[in-house]
Amino acid sequence: MQIDRPPAMPGDLAKKRCAWVRADDPLMLEYHDREWGVPVHDDRKHFEFLILEGAQAGLSWSTVLKKREAYRRAFAGFDPARVARFTAQRIEKLIQDPGIIRNRLKIESSVRNAKAFLKIQEEFSSFDNFCWRFVDGKPKLNKLTSTQQIPATSPESDAFSKELRQRGFNFVGSTILYAHMQAVGMVNDHLIDCFRYRELR
Repeated sequence: MQIDRPPAMPGDLAKKRCAWVRADDPLMLEYHDREWGVPVHDDRKHFEFLILEGAQAGLSWSTVLKKREAYRRAFAGFDPARVARFTAQRIEKLIQDPGIIRNRLKIESSVRNAKAFLKIQEEFSSFDNFCWRFVDGKPKLNKLTSTQQIPATSPESDAFSKELRQRGFNFVGSTILYAHMQAVGMVNDHLIDCFRYRELR
């Protein structure tokens, strides 16, 4: 992802952040400081994170962030209506794309999920309306003091995962869905001494 921003100032790097953030990883730093935990109410952004989180399964998030721009190109700007129309030939082309994670099951899943995503949009007017129901429409604020306390799943992600699977989604286990909830701000899992915890609270 191309990010236009001034170089980080010493004061920026000195800010207290969640312990999992590496100061020598600019993409991860940017993601933590600008995106992670910010409430999202845009369906295309929801779909983007669903694709990227499904791709991440078994890999590091840093690996996925480095491929994010290639994913944006490969998956039609994360437009679910366009991805839902991907043909078998298009899928084969994606499997040969070195810019993305070339896992057939994950790529085919993205197309299947796009079709299911569109059905949810039809039923609920937006995917955003659908997913925020699981936290009663407002971010769940956790009060964590260490990375070890960050959960991998929650009752809400269990319910979210179960309903998506019932609606035909793949690669949407509870752990993946909890990561989605963190990414789109449905839950604030910044550590309480992280500067972003206070900003997002």
